[in-house]
Amino acid sequence: MSDDSATTASLQERVVSPDVEKQYNLAPYVKAEGGDYKERFPNVDEAKVIRKIDMRVVPVLCVLYLLAFLDRVNISNAAVFGLKTDLHLVGNQFNTALVVFFVPYVLFEIPSNALLKHFKPHVWLSLCMFFFGLITMLQGFTHNLSGLIATRFFLGVVESGVFPACFYLIAMWYKRAEAQKRYSFFFSSTTLAGGFGGLLASAIGKMDGLRGYRGWRWIFIIEGTATCVISLILYFTIADFPEEVTWLSQEEKDFVKARLYEDVGHSKRHEPLTPKSVLEVFKDWKIIVGGFMYLGLVVPAYGYAYFAPTIIQGLGNGAIRTQLLSVPPWACAFALAMLAATFSDWLRMRYVFVLATTAISLAGFIILLVVHDNKHLQYAALFLAAIGTYSAMPIIVCWFNTNLGGHHRRAVGTAFQVGFGNIGGIIAVFSFLSKDAPKYIPGYSIALAFIALSLIANTVYFLGVSWENRRRDRQAAQGVHAHLSEDDKKRMGDLNPDYRYFT
Repeated sequence: MSDDSATTASLQERVVSPDVEKQYNLAPYVKAEGGDYKERFPNVDEAKVIRKIDMRVVPVLCVLYLLAFLDRVNISNAAVFGLKTDLHLVGNQFNTALVVFFVPYVLFEIPSNALLKHFKPHVWLSLCMFFFGLITMLQGFTHNLSGLIATRFFLGVVESGVFPACFYLIAMWYKRAEAQKRYSFFFSSTTLAGGFGGLLASAIGKMDGLRGYRGWRWIFIIEGTATCVISLILYFTIADFPEEVTWLSQEEKDFVKARLYEDVGHSKRHEPLTPKSVLEVFKDWKIIVGGFMYLGLVVPAYGYAYFAPTIIQGLGNGAIRTQLLSVPPWACAFALAMLAATFSDWLRMRYVFVLATTAISLAGFIILLVVHDNKHLQYAALFLAAIGTYSAMPIIVCWFNTNLGGHHRRAVGTAFQVGFGNIGGIIAVFSFLSKDAPKYIPGYSIALAFIALSLIANTVYFLGVSWENRRRDRQAAQGVHAHLSEDDKKRMGDLNPDYRYFT
């Protein structure tokens, strides 16, 4: 056999070099030309493994984020039950207390995801959860603006590690084509928290005066204590990365890694995240655009989450009725989010569903902006605002996050998108001022402007990745990257010339 023939035969048998295979533990899922990961694991039932992952990964994270979001926004329920009066908050002081949360929340997103690579997820996330539960409980014992601001600041510090870490962790378990339903189910914990928070607040509010504490104090004390207790349970139930869990056999772990390796390339799980590698990620224009995609919807989302109870109360409802009427829009948002996610995964499309759901949000805020004399229509508009905004957001984050390949790019990209996007929370809390009640024309106008910004950013991202896919198709046909070995390509993540972005 000639040298050329031997080389060709070698390439057909193995597309990853032995040295790289050994260095990165790729032996379980190195594949032959024309094969796939399923052929390498004939004894593994993929459907059974996915069901096992579904039961162990997503539901636990949903409980975690439900409580995180509940502890973050329950201040809006507390405001209805007299928090502003008891703490003597006047003018924009309530808004100031809200905005303080977002300063550390924005700044500590990327450092938090870096720490997640050093601590196992079940340790880091349960620790964050215990502390944000403790701080929420302490909010119930504050007596002035200074105490409220201090607790809100530290709540932002410990909650900064939760949301991007959860999205990052989910991305390391699922292929892109199957991720949207899981992301939306996880993200819809926010809608469940909103609905559950309204029901819980209506019940806790009836404890007003018990043991000398007002109803709003009991909201913080009870919900914070519950979070602390549940965090101890979640320490034992939160899943780590696929390489580290004990509830999969070694063959199943290798199978999961093989699926992800074929989908997005090498994970680089054990390579350190350094300042240089972080800066390297930011050289990609898509990272910056991803931040604006999310920022544009964070403003209306937090505007709704923090001020919907006040808006509903302004329609002439009492405190208890206000809490109950705040529940249905959240429930409908959960239903539409899951429906949109199911069809998005089925059709393997993201941009179209972002446009459709964002249009619903746009319609809701337009009605709220121009209609001020029809309470039933105004309440209906709150449904549109909630279901559109909270259905589009998980699609945007999933689309951007799962298009990134490897631990480094996902850790940095997800943290930046969420951290930068949550600057919108600062804007939102100063958009709905008490002096603008009950029409809130500046608030609704700002929300509409940022929805338009999100639409523009999503369109830019869609056009950009579509162009990149076509460019890579042309280069593949011309053999431009023929000099790159298969292992070189896989280690490039989504920068791999064979990689195609979801659109």
